[in-house]
Amino acid sequence: MDYPLVSIISINYDHPEVTCELLTSLRKITYRNIEIIVIDNASPNDDPAIIKQNFPEIRFIQSKENLGFAGGNNLGIRQSNGKYVLFLNNDTEVDPGFLEPLVAKFESNTLVGAISPKIKFFHSPDTIQFAGISAFNPYTIRNRGIGFGATDLGQFDSDYQTDFVHGACMMVPMEVIHKVGLMSECYFLYYEEHDWATRIKEAGYQLWYIHNSTILHKESISTGKVSSLKIYYMNRSRLLYLRRNIHGIQFFIALLYQLFISIPKNAISFLIRGYPGHFHAYHRAVLWHLKHLFSKQIHEQPTM
Repeated sequence: MDYPLVSIISINYDHPEVTCELLTSLRKITYRNIEIIVIDNASPNDDPAIIKQNFPEIRFIQSKENLGFAGGNNLGIRQSNGKYVLFLNNDTEVDPGFLEPLVAKFESNTLVGAISPKIKFFHSPDTIQFAGISAFNPYTIRNRGIGFGATDLGQFDSDYQTDFVHGACMMVPMEVIHKVGLMSECYFLYYEEHDWATRIKEAGYQLWYIHNSTILHKESISTGKVSSLKIYYMNRSRLLYLRRNIHGIQFFIALLYQLFISIPKNAISFLIRGYPGHFHAYHRAVLWHLKHLFSKQIHEQPTM
């Protein structure tokens, strides 16, 4: 096969040793034509200098402010030269041959707009995290991860279309990015890849899961598995996705569901379970939308 240039972008936010572990695994891959761009998102505690010191071959960019997942990746996109751009979480490690099947899918089908590999848990490498994602319920704004938590027995060993790709590892042609624009930066964390995937599908492209490409994901090292930070951004971003992507009568039904069922239920649940910090984070997520009820920035589509 030909080896078109692939730009690999990864975001670092504290924990530079984790990013170094990813870069060590990338040194072992068999694909011949890559550039690696690491964006440090203004790490507040851990000095990221060891990344460039240990891996002088990469392009290392330090942002003066924390731009979030979307903003950091957008900064990397603007520095990329590849035909394809691979977005790879810093808390992942890759199989040596993971990249060839991803490139081959794009090279064989011009309708493919974004893809993700099989993702398994790093600490339980026989357990699947991602083998595709179902469509959102337009009212609850929730979906289902295909294969999540299942033991990998080969039951997902075929390529197929998926409704969404996974932000821990997703690959997009630069041509598609020029057509649909960059990730929306109003999300900051979570749901930005779902929003982007929705725009890619609306532009007429397909999303695919690629079975014979595998990465391992350590998951939630930066935000914590059940942290208040994660509660805040996850719920804030879910409502953002609703406001940006659900329209017409479905929007009003979804809004009523969120206001009178989902939001009260979740808030009370945090209090009953004894998580006052999570309750306050959830409360702040809802208040953010009240404060930005008429903000035009919510509907902006960033371009190159």
